[in-house]
Amino acid sequence: MSIDDISTDAALKSKHRALWASGDYPAVADVIAPLGPRLVEAVGITSGDRVVDVAAGAGNVAIPAAAAGAHVVATDLTPELLEVGERRAPDSGIVWRTADAEDLPFDPDAFDVATSCVGVMFAPHHQSCADELVRVCRPGGRIGLINWTPTGFIGELFAVMKPYAPPPPPDAQPGVLWGDDDHVRTLFGDRVRDITATTESLPVSRFDDGAAFRDFFKATYGPTITTFRTIADDADRVDELDAAMAALADRYLTDGQMHWEYLLVTATVAG
Repeated sequence: MSIDDISTDAALKSKHRALWASGDYPAVADVIAPLGPRLVEAVGITSGDRVVDVAAGAGNVAIPAAAAGAHVVATDLTPELLEVGERRAPDSGIVWRTADAEDLPFDPDAFDVATSCVGVMFAPHHQSCADELVRVCRPGGRIGLINWTPTGFIGELFAVMKPYAPPPPPDAQPGVLWGDDDHVRTLFGDRVRDITATTESLPVSRFDDGAAFRDFFKATYGPTITTFRTIADDADRVDELDAAMAALADRYLTDGQMHWEYLLVTATVAG
C-alpha cells in the first residue's frame, strides 16, 4: 500500500468513526438488543471460550457472551461506543479495545469464537473483514454473524436513503451484501466448513407510526444523521426523504409491530 493509499484509508476510517459516534447509537442498540443473546446462543458460546466480538458497538454480543462465562474482547473502530459498553457492564471482565475490523491487532488463532452483530457489515472492504475473522479464530473455532439483509426493512431503508446520501468511496462495498448468503459464502470460501445461513427477523414494537421511527433514526442513527446533513440546505429534498422514510416504516408496521429481517450465519474454521 502506497503512502497515498494509507492516507486515504486513514481519512476514510476517521469518517467512519465520526459517523458512528454521531447521534446516539447506543439507543439504537437498545432497540436491537435481542440480537446479541440470539447470536451467543446460535454460535454456542460457553464458559471458558475465548471470544472476540468485532465491531462490537456498546456490547450487545459481548455482554451476554461474558455472562455465559466466556473471556471476551470487544473491539470497535469507535471508542465512544466501547465506553458506553464498559459503563453498562463494568464488572463483566470484558476487555474493551479500539480496533479496525479490517486489521485486527491479534495473533492468528487467538480465539475460539469470532462474532459480529450488524457490525463488520458496515466496514468498507468486505474481504479484509472476512480474512481477519478467519485469521484470528483457531482451526475448529466458530464464526457467528448477524447482518441486515438487502430485502428486509433496514436494507430497504438504506436503499431509500442512498439517493440523498454522500457518495461512498469508490472501492467501498454496500454493507447489506453481508446479508446475502452467496456473498458471505464467497467471502469465506473453503476456509470454513459447516456454514449455515438462516434468514430470521427481529420483532420491533418501539414505534407507533412511521414518523416516530423516522424521527428516532434522524436523532440517533449515524448513517441517517449524515444523510440529512448532506441535504440540509435543500428543503425540498429533506421533505422528500422525510416522507419516504415514514412511508417505508408505515409499510412495515402492523398492529404496532415491525419485523426487521437479518441473516444469521454460523461456520467452523477449517483445518
